[in-house]
Amino acid sequence: MASKRQIRVGGVPIGGGAPVAVQSMTKTETADVAATLAQIQRIAEAGADLVRVAVPRDKDVQALRELVRRSPIPIVADIHFNHTLALKAVDAGAHCVRINPGNIGGREKLGEVVEKARSAGVPLRIGVNSGSLPKHLHQLERENPVEALVRAAVEAVELVESLDFHNFKVSVKSTSVPDTIAANRMLAERIDYPLHLGITEAGTKWSGTIKSAVGLGALLADGIGDTIRISLSTFHAEEEVKVAWEILRALKLRSRGPVLIACPTCGRLQFDMDTVVAEIEERLQAYSEPIEVAVLGCAVNGLGEAAHADFGITGARNEGLIFAHGKPLRKVPQERLVDELFRVIDESLAAGRTVYDEREAAEGAAWLERIERENAGDLTPERLAAMEAAAAAEQALKEAAPLPLAATPGAPKARRIEVARDDERGAQGERPAAASGERVAGRRFTRAR
Repeated sequence: MASKRQIRVGGVPIGGGAPVAVQSMTKTETADVAATLAQIQRIAEAGADLVRVAVPRDKDVQALRELVRRSPIPIVADIHFNHTLALKAVDAGAHCVRINPGNIGGREKLGEVVEKARSAGVPLRIGVNSGSLPKHLHQLERENPVEALVRAAVEAVELVESLDFHNFKVSVKSTSVPDTIAANRMLAERIDYPLHLGITEAGTKWSGTIKSAVGLGALLADGIGDTIRISLSTFHAEEEVKVAWEILRALKLRSRGPVLIACPTCGRLQFDMDTVVAEIEERLQAYSEPIEVAVLGCAVNGLGEAAHADFGITGARNEGLIFAHGKPLRKVPQERLVDELFRVIDESLAAGRTVYDEREAAEGAAWLERIERENAGDLTPERLAAMEAAAAAEQALKEAAPLPLAATPGAPKARRIEVARDDERGAQGERPAAASGERVAGRRFTRAR
């Protein structure tokens, strides 16, 4: 369940119903102020609410003061092993200090950190990792890693609470996605403090993204989690932020900037969709409005599947269609499809409504109808209905044919029904008239005496 308590990291509310905050971590040497600030700037521009920096040495503490002063977003100081660095990080102005109860040095040293944080009004993050649990939990970790993670976190929480300190958030992370999910679900039942989510050492940009989306997505969908960090093995920390935002947008938890959706394509594809999607994705980065743009490979299912999109395109052969909210706007040559799409987007954003021309919209609708007919071939719903009706009528006539009767002297000859076939029609489309036949409304037939 969602945490009931709320803390503030800088000006960012965490937990207690606040939006899920996005965090990343710098990959630079913290003491290199210029490089670290440049990366923090890119992280902030990508949409991060918080950034964490490693503080393993005194020279990093010295740099931290300058980083805090110039950073556009709150900074979390990441401390391991040396509790005095945590004390110095608070003095340097860190907006939050992350400590690991498995290696910070016991109750006395943790108490010093808590007291320093309390006096400065700085929150802590109690960060438990599967690779660094307290020694007394190592045996349990081998037997039940999930229970070991949760117990380490709960013990740390109880210790900090015993010091009458409640300004903190908690995290339990593992390289195992199932263990991370299970541990956070269990922990959410036991404490009501804000939870920070992440898969530690998730992997490369590709595998790490998948693991994080599965693990964090499952928890967030359950309402568990107040901050998230995507751990990717890449120097470009802003990529972590992009993945985090995609997860939040996929779950409709937060919105920021455009969303691009694209179909997976199939044998109906008739244009270079890869190139088109790549160009649209790149150009959308210049927009901050939360619009949804769809790119569909064909017109057969396109508008119906993307009816929720604010704007979209679909293509066929040398032409394409621009649409909005499932309605055709205009037909354009394929080479102008992307440029015209962005012209429509710009005009509509400027006007505050979808801008379209009725004549162009009608032409687009006609084009779409033609493309749908061509793609459907002989099996349009209308053709199927006509074929079924013809077959049913012919079967009914066969079933209704009278049994042959013996001729009665002086009685008139039985009338014979002849069903006219299309291939028996004359040059002008009419069946040759029978000598004594008559035309009857509906199906063409003659009555012979």
